[in-house]
Amino acid sequence: MTTTLPQPPADAVAKDAHWANTLERLRNRQRPTATLTICDDQDAKTALGIAQYEQRNAKRLVEDDNSADAKKALRTAEAAVAKAQTAVDEASIVLTFRALERTALDELKKAHPPTEEQAEDGFEINADTLGPALVAASNLDGMTEEQAREFLDTWSDAEAGALFSTAWNVQLESRLDLGKG
Repeated sequence: MTTTLPQPPADAVAKDAHWANTLERLRNRQRPTATLTICDDQDAKTALGIAQYEQRNAKRLVEDDNSADAKKALRTAEAAVAKAQTAVDEASIVLTFRALERTALDELKKAHPPTEEQAEDGFEINADTLGPALVAASNLDGMTEEQAREFLDTWSDAEAGALFSTAWNVQLESRLDLGKG
């Protein structure tokens, strides 16, 4: 037997400051965002990897030998990591994506139905046509659909996949904690 709990009167809920504050916060939530960082400077990435390796070794040295020399080596390694990270950051392109409102995403999916063959394979959308539209619609940097198509068509398979995946996965991101029930 299911028991339905009585609901409080609407006017009482409206007057409840806690609920009013909660409702305001719910209405002002920002949709999830995600970034895709692209760095074509292999030398900068390698230098960062080496600096991070040396930093890990310096940390181990401090754990084993807490001497002034070990601490100095760690500070030097940390400075090298910071410098190398700055070089990578300067060489990188960061693209930012935001989740679309659910209705906008639903409309976008409807505008890109699967081909007959894709539908037979169980797909609900045509990723070939949806990809550029979704990338452009969710990108906060001003990327157009034509530019997205160009990148998806000309970048390596892995990089094009990362571009599409970033735009797609931010649509699926959940920041909810359902609790222990």
